Amino acid sequence: MGRLVQRVKALKIDVAGGRRVVREEALAAEEPLEIRLGNESFSVTMRTPGDDFDLVAGFLLSEGIIFEPAQLISLRFCAGEDENGQQTFNVVEAQLRPDVAMPLPAAHRHVTTSSACGICGTASIDAVRKSSHFGIGADPDEPLIEASVLAGLPDTLREQQKLFEKTGGVHAAGLFAADGELLSLREDVGRHNAVDKVVGAAFRDKQLPLANTILQVSGRASFELVQKAAMAGVPVLAAVSAPSSLAVELAQESGVTLVGFSRGKTMNVYTHPGRVG
Repeated sequence: MGRLVQRVKALKIDVAGGRRVVREEALAAEEPLEIRLGNESFSVTMRTPGDDFDLVAGFLLSEGIIFEPAQLISLRFCAGEDENGQQTFNVVEAQLRPDVAMPLPAAHRHVTTSSACGICGTASIDAVRKSSHFGIGADPDEPLIEASVLAGLPDTLREQQKLFEKTGGVHAAGLFAADGELLSLREDVGRHNAVDKVVGAAFRDKQLPLANTILQVSGRASFELVQKAAMAGVPVLAAVSAPSSLAVELAQESGVTLVGFSRGKTMNVYTHPGRVG
């Protein structure tokens, strides 16, 4: 899988069996990605290499900078080499249409964010309460997905996680149709990156707004994930773990149905439960 996986040696200790053995382990790769708007650096994030153009497109959408494919003229890798002289592919330059409003310098995220942090470096919490250009099209009082179908999405997601199968160390985001069909899936060491990759792929394929779809994520539901769903017009966000209080608040305000603790046969629907039949 190329740079998606890196192999390292580790001492494996079996306490019960009293054995110690050095073995090779497969780890999910984590490398920095610098995002440039034209010639100006905008953000640096830690991610698993792969689907980087989707990641950048989804990130710019969720930041409220772009909302239609025509605004994104081009994406390209900039030259960069490691200590061995190999191309790193760790800098992506986005060329935006001239009429796209560029973010103010104070809002630039000139910090290196970890793979677990999607809004670190944003000037304030108010700055990430962005308004979607699409809105949530699905009626919140009309059933969109049956509870039995929704309950099965985490298992479908897990079954398709090829990188997790190799490393056990990545998150996943999957976009599903209302009948449970998996439309797309992306994996990354960062929860927010996985979502950006899924949304960015749909954006580049001119599929937004993502009405009548369900976004299933492998971890918890944070404020930033609700925001990303809302910015793409996704009506239902489901997570296998807990949401934060701010995530619930934003989901209620933005019209997103937020589901947490979706495991096996049970789940908690925190907002707009009418979409779950």
